[in-house]
Amino acid sequence: MKLQQLYSYVRRAIDDYNMIDDGDKIAVGVSGGKDSLTLLYALQGLMRFYPKKFSITAITVDLGLGIQKLDDIKNLCKQLGVDYHIVDTDIGKIIFEDRLESNPCSLCAKMRKGALNEKALELGCNKIAYAHHRDDVIETMLLSLIYEGRFHCFSPYTYLDRTGLYVIRPMIYMNECDVIGFQNKSKLPVAKNPCPVDGHTKRQYVKDLLQKINKENPGVKDRFFRAIKCGKLEGWTMEE
Repeated sequence: MKLQQLYSYVRRAIDDYNMIDDGDKIAVGVSGGKDSLTLLYALQGLMRFYPKKFSITAITVDLGLGIQKLDDIKNLCKQLGVDYHIVDTDIGKIIFEDRLESNPCSLCAKMRKGALNEKALELGCNKIAYAHHRDDVIETMLLSLIYEGRFHCFSPYTYLDRTGLYVIRPMIYMNECDVIGFQNKSKLPVAKNPCPVDGHTKRQYVKDLLQKINKENPGVKDRFFRAIKCGKLEGWTMEE
């Protein structure tokens, strides 16, 4: 996928849900994976020509699990002219050694978000950008349906009343295959996920299930996404 296509997907989502306002300082959560690095590229490029003026800063929450290629991410941010900050934590140790969590994902996500929010506020940011793409949207809906018995998904644009921060998700119109295409074309310095349960989670099960369903029923992902957009879920009503 070409850079202009990336800008197009991201700008359409931003415009549809009014994600960016003049003067925003946006913290981009950068895990080192393909999704977050693609989002960093997209927002850095949009800054140059988007009609509303905003700035970005990149933040990595290091879980203490030996995340790889931090130097490569630093160099990429330097190349893009984006400020980069690393938050050192013991989240990995707390979850896998101290607490011995058998289902660590929920607690890990909560602690990571807490560390990211705290750093974003310290840096004077008013919004945080997450790199969830369209497949993530559909998988989250299926996780909720299968394991919680409700039709639910995160919103494109969310206000966090405890912190006063807003969360935006500008990549919701991009398929994961689009992200992979951009990663390969741009040779992004992708870091391997150091989490010991990576690939063995409920989300991975749902990801594999979705691929199987879509293969057997071509176009089902499009229909699932349309159901989310039209299902009157909180935050999914497009701005006029």
